[in-house]
Amino acid sequence: MTISTGEKLPDATLVAMGAEGPETVSLADKTAGRKVVIFAVPGAFTPTCHSAHVPSFIRTKSAFDDKGVDEIICVSVNDPFVMKAWGDATGAEAAGLTMLSDPESAFTKAIGMDFDAPPAGLIARSRRYAMLVEDGSVTLLQAEENPGVCEVSGGEGLLASM
Repeated sequence: MTISTGEKLPDATLVAMGAEGPETVSLADKTAGRKVVIFAVPGAFTPTCHSAHVPSFIRTKSAFDDKGVDEIICVSVNDPFVMKAWGDATGAEAAGLTMLSDPESAFTKAIGMDFDAPPAGLIARSRRYAMLVEDGSVTLLQAEENPGVCEVSGGEGLLASM
C-alpha cells in the first residue's frame, strides 16, 4: 500500500557517504521536529533524474528555505558511492541537498513506491515522487504516473502546491 498524506513515515535506515565511508542515517532522526522535503528518483545518472529532477531542487532550494524547509533529501535505490558521485556531478551537494541511498529498496518498498522496469534495467527502484514531511508525517505527496516525467514531483511543482 502506498503511503498517503497524514501518515507517519516508517522507521527506515538509509545510507550516506561520510568522510570515512558509508554511514547509516535514521530517517526518523532526520525528520523529527523538522520540516523536510524528500524526493525520490528511479536512478542516479538516468536521463530525467539527472537533467530535470535534481536540477529542479537545486534551482528552488532558496524558495524552500524561505518556506521554512530545514532540509531537502534526494533518495534513490543506488549505492552510497554512486549517490556521492552523482551529488558531486550535479552540484546537488554543493547546493545543500542531501543525497541518500536506499540500497536494498527497503524504505521505498515500505512506503509502496517501488516499481520494476526490466527493459531499462531498473529492478526494485523507486517511483518518482516528492513529499513534504513535517515531524515525521507526510503533509504533501506528489507522485508521477510516468517515471520518465518530472512535473508534479519537481521542485517547482512541489512549491506550487505548498
